[in-house]
Amino acid sequence: MTLTYRKRRSFEPGHVRKFLLIVDESPEVESALYYAAARVVRSSGTILMLYVIEPQDFQHWAGVKQVQIEEETLKARALFRLLRRKLHLVGFENIVCEELIREGVKADEIMGAIAEDEDVSILVLGASTDPKGPGPLVSMIAAGSVAGAFPIPITVVPGNLAFEDIIALA
Repeated sequence: MTLTYRKRRSFEPGHVRKFLLIVDESPEVESALYYAAARVVRSSGTILMLYVIEPQDFQHWAGVKQVQIEEETLKARALFRLLRRKLHLVGFENIVCEELIREGVKADEIMGAIAEDEDVSILVLGASTDPKGPGPLVSMIAAGSVAGAFPIPITVVPGNLAFEDIIALA
Protein backbone atom coordinates (compact mmCIF):
# COMPACT_ATOMS: atom_id res chain seq x y z
CA MET A 1 0.00 0.00 0.00
CA THR A 2 1.48 3.34 -1.04
CA LEU A 3 0.27 6.30 0.94
CA THR A 4 0.80 9.96 0.29
CA TYR A 5 1.14 11.80 3.56
CA ARG A 6 -0.22 15.26 3.98
CA LYS A 7 1.99 17.89 5.49
CA ARG A 8 1.45 17.96 9.25
CA ARG A 9 -0.11 21.15 10.45
CA SER A 10 1.07 22.92 13.56
CA PHE A 11 0.05 26.52 14.10
CA GLU A 12 -2.07 27.32 11.08
CA PRO A 13 -5.51 28.84 11.67
CA GLY A 14 -8.09 26.13 12.14
CA HIS A 15 -5.54 23.51 13.21
CA VAL A 16 -6.65 21.21 16.00
CA ARG A 17 -3.84 19.01 17.27
CA LYS A 18 -5.02 15.40 17.47
CA PHE A 19 -3.60 12.66 19.64
CA LEU A 20 -4.31 9.33 17.95
CA LEU A 21 -5.35 6.55 20.33
CA ILE A 22 -5.79 3.00 19.04
CA VAL A 23 -8.76 1.47 20.85
CA ASP A 24 -9.03 -2.21 21.63
CA GLU A 25 -9.83 -4.32 24.68
CA SER A 26 -6.29 -4.40 26.08
CA PRO A 27 -5.76 -2.96 29.57
CA GLU A 28 -2.91 -0.73 28.37
CA VAL A 29 -5.33 1.43 26.39
CA GLU A 30 -6.28 3.17 29.64
CA SER A 31 -2.70 4.33 30.27
CA ALA A 32 -2.51 5.76 26.75
CA LEU A 33 -5.95 7.39 27.15
CA TYR A 34 -5.03 9.17 30.38
CA TYR A 35 -1.71 10.34 28.97
CA ALA A 36 -3.37 11.69 25.82
CA ALA A 37 -6.05 13.44 27.89
CA ALA A 38 -3.46 15.09 30.11
CA ARG A 39 -1.53 16.25 27.03
CA VAL A 40 -4.73 17.67 25.53
CA VAL A 41 -5.35 19.65 28.71
CA ARG A 42 -1.78 21.02 28.68
CA SER A 43 -1.44 21.73 24.98
CA SER A 44 -5.04 21.84 23.71
CA GLY A 45 -6.41 19.63 20.99
CA THR A 46 -8.51 16.49 20.78
CA ILE A 47 -8.20 12.74 21.06
CA LEU A 48 -8.91 10.75 17.93
CA MET A 49 -9.97 7.25 19.00
CA LEU A 50 -9.44 4.70 16.22
CA TYR A 51 -10.91 1.20 16.27
CA VAL A 52 -9.85 -1.14 13.48
CA ILE A 53 -12.08 -4.02 12.42
CA GLU A 54 -9.64 -6.62 11.17
CA PRO A 55 -10.67 -9.07 8.45
CA GLN A 56 -11.56 -12.60 9.54
CA ASP A 57 -10.81 -15.91 7.80
CA PHE A 58 -14.40 -16.52 6.68
CA GLN A 59 -14.52 -13.60 4.24
CA HIS A 60 -15.92 -15.76 1.43
CA TRP A 61 -19.31 -15.76 3.17
CA ALA A 62 -20.66 -12.26 2.64
CA GLY A 63 -23.48 -12.63 5.18
CA VAL A 64 -21.12 -13.81 7.92
CA LYS A 65 -18.70 -11.00 7.12
CA GLN A 66 -21.47 -8.41 7.37
CA VAL A 67 -22.60 -9.78 10.75
CA GLN A 68 -19.00 -9.67 11.99
CA ILE A 69 -18.61 -6.05 10.87
CA GLU A 70 -21.87 -5.07 12.58
CA GLU A 71 -20.82 -6.82 15.82
CA GLU A 72 -17.37 -5.21 15.75
CA THR A 73 -18.92 -1.79 15.09
CA LEU A 74 -21.17 -2.20 18.13
CA LYS A 75 -18.17 -3.29 20.20
CA ALA A 76 -16.17 -0.27 19.01
CA ARG A 77 -18.96 2.14 19.97
CA ALA A 78 -19.27 0.48 23.39
CA LEU A 79 -15.50 0.83 23.94
CA PHE A 80 -15.65 4.50 22.90
CA ARG A 81 -18.45 5.10 25.45
CA LEU A 82 -16.53 3.24 28.16
CA LEU A 83 -13.35 5.24 27.56
CA ARG A 84 -15.29 8.53 27.60
CA ARG A 85 -16.87 7.49 30.92
CA LYS A 86 -13.43 6.69 32.32
CA LEU A 87 -12.23 10.16 31.32
CA HIS A 88 -15.19 11.74 33.10
CA LEU A 89 -14.57 9.69 36.24
CA VAL A 90 -11.04 11.06 36.61
CA GLY A 91 -11.90 14.70 35.89
CA PHE A 92 -11.38 15.02 32.15
CA GLU A 93 -14.99 15.98 31.37
CA ASN A 94 -14.11 18.64 28.80
CA ILE A 95 -11.85 16.55 26.58
CA VAL A 96 -13.10 16.45 23.00
CA CYS A 97 -12.90 12.95 21.53
CA GLU A 98 -13.47 12.01 17.93
CA GLU A 99 -14.32 8.44 16.96
CA LEU A 100 -13.14 6.63 13.87
CA ILE A 101 -13.92 3.04 12.86
CA ARG A 102 -12.00 1.56 9.94
CA GLU A 103 -11.97 -1.88 8.40
CA GLY A 104 -8.76 -3.60 7.30
CA VAL A 105 -5.29 -4.60 8.45
CA LYS A 106 -4.49 -2.66 11.62
CA ALA A 107 -1.09 -1.30 10.50
CA ASP A 108 -2.49 -0.16 7.16
CA GLU A 109 -5.51 1.49 8.75
CA ILE A 110 -3.41 3.34 11.32
CA MET A 111 -1.16 4.65 8.56
CA GLY A 112 -4.22 5.51 6.45
CA ALA A 113 -5.84 7.49 9.26
CA ILE A 114 -2.63 9.47 9.74
CA ALA A 115 -2.25 10.06 6.01
CA GLU A 116 -5.81 11.32 5.64
CA ASP A 117 -5.88 13.72 8.59
CA GLU A 118 -3.19 16.38 8.67
CA ASP A 119 -4.16 17.36 12.22
CA VAL A 120 -3.03 14.01 13.66
CA SER A 121 0.22 14.93 15.40
CA ILE A 122 1.10 12.14 17.85
CA LEU A 123 0.29 8.45 18.18
CA VAL A 124 -0.11 7.47 21.83
CA LEU A 125 0.25 3.78 22.71
CA GLY A 126 0.16 1.93 26.01
CA ALA A 127 2.76 -0.75 26.65
CA SER A 128 1.69 -4.03 28.21
CA THR A 129 3.13 -5.17 31.52
CA ASP A 130 3.17 -8.77 30.27
CA PRO A 131 6.64 -10.34 30.53
CA LYS A 132 6.22 -11.63 26.95
CA GLY A 133 6.63 -8.14 25.56
CA PRO A 134 5.11 -4.68 25.23
CA GLY A 135 2.06 -5.92 23.33
CA PRO A 136 1.30 -6.58 19.68
CA LEU A 137 0.60 -2.98 18.74
CA VAL A 138 3.79 -1.54 20.26
CA SER A 139 5.81 -4.43 18.81
CA MET A 140 4.31 -3.92 15.36
CA ILE A 141 5.04 -0.20 15.32
CA ALA A 142 8.45 -0.36 17.00
CA ALA A 143 9.86 -3.36 15.16
CA GLY A 144 7.60 -3.75 12.15
CA SER A 145 8.04 -2.53 8.62
CA VAL A 146 6.94 1.00 9.51
CA ALA A 147 9.31 1.46 12.47
CA GLY A 148 11.89 3.73 10.87
CA ALA A 149 9.58 5.59 8.54
CA PHE A 150 6.66 6.46 10.78
CA PRO A 151 5.23 9.85 9.75
CA ILE A 152 4.53 11.22 13.26
CA PRO A 153 6.07 10.91 16.73
CA ILE A 154 5.00 7.94 18.84
CA THR A 155 4.61 8.10 22.60
CA VAL A 156 4.63 4.75 24.41
CA VAL A 157 3.21 4.92 27.93
CA PRO A 158 4.42 2.17 30.28
CA GLY A 159 1.48 0.11 31.49
CA ASN A 160 2.77 -0.14 35.04
CA LEU A 161 2.55 3.60 35.77
CA ALA A 162 0.00 4.78 38.28
CA PHE A 163 -2.58 7.32 37.13
CA GLU A 164 -0.86 10.09 39.10
CA ASP A 165 2.49 9.28 37.46
CA ILE A 166 0.95 9.36 33.98
CA ILE A 167 -0.58 12.77 34.66
CA ALA A 168 2.68 14.11 36.09
CA LEU A 169 4.66 12.95 33.05
CA ALA A 170 2.22 14.28 30.46
